[in-house]
Amino acid sequence: MTGFVVTPPPQTSLPVVGTSVRFPVRRVYCVGRNYLAHVREMKGNADERDPPFFFQKPADAIVHDGGVSPYPPGTADLHHEVELVVAIAKGGRNIPVQSAHEHVYGYGVGVDLTRRDLQAVAKNKGWPWEMGKSFDHSAPIGALSPAAVVGHGSRRIRLKVNGVVRQDSTTEHMTWSVAEIIAELSKQYELHAGDVIMTGTPEGVGAVVAGDRIEAEVEGLATLTVTIGPEAT
Repeated sequence: MTGFVVTPPPQTSLPVVGTSVRFPVRRVYCVGRNYLAHVREMKGNADERDPPFFFQKPADAIVHDGGVSPYPPGTADLHHEVELVVAIAKGGRNIPVQSAHEHVYGYGVGVDLTRRDLQAVAKNKGWPWEMGKSFDHSAPIGALSPAAVVGHGSRRIRLKVNGVVRQDSTTEHMTWSVAEIIAELSKQYELHAGDVIMTGTPEGVGAVVAGDRIEAEVEGLATLTVTIGPEAT
């Protein structure tokens, strides 16, 4: 029998609303620049007509509802970004837009925590975004709702910090729809069951500090609440 030289890490998973079963997470893909108003508020040098691009966060960066995300090291400007999360049930390559929804298991809400100052340095130098985006505890994601129950329609998306609304929009304002994101992503990677996609954030992103309580909401889905904790030591 084959063993391991170290203990394998546990399987990361997400709860499913109304059931005791869980959704096993394979990869966490993220979409950049998918709401026009957010592109404009960031005042970067990107062409507003550019398609979104993709990056990843490690699966073990997921923080569950009610959890704590420690303030990360190396930054003085940690930002929140509320996002619709898509969970993939059936993989594939070069998935047509017309059939992309057939690959969706369900939806949830997530927060793409971002070390904005480190991301800005990476942008200016042409470096990858991992240091700004893919750190420990950077991907709070709530419970999933099956698409068979909640459907695929557009939804209001909001985020509050300490009870004050910071972001308030609708997924209708996404530059690329969920189906288009799946189709485009599957041209670059073979998707598999267990992949999740964070689909980009609307305008209103801003800084959070230790002690802040974040509430992320997507209409009709389970709410996600996470607290920013003190920096881990």
